[in-house]
Amino acid sequence: MAKKSAIEKNLKRERLAKKYASKRERLKAVAKDESLSPEDRFNARIKLAALPRNAAPVRQRLRCGISGRPRGNYRKFKLSRIAVRELASAGQIPGMVKSSW
Repeated sequence: MAKKSAIEKNLKRERLAKKYASKRERLKAVAKDESLSPEDRFNARIKLAALPRNAAPVRQRLRCGISGRPRGNYRKFKLSRIAVRELASAGQIPGMVKSSW
């Protein structure tokens, strides 16, 4: 089980990213728009840099929904490889069977 503080920190980052998503997209569009003046584009980049760092989606970490494990996760299930194996062995994931030969 991962530390509660690491899990909570990641959840806080997700909430911040969702809160600032529209503002961040608007500022990025202005910063990339070649038809605007360089001053306007520069001001947009300064405002973008002034946003909280944890509001950037790249700072989020994919963690297991059950254990909070940060590595070895399947994006499709949002679970770690260990949790997927346990659930598959227990028959909790439809269509997934543990292989044996």
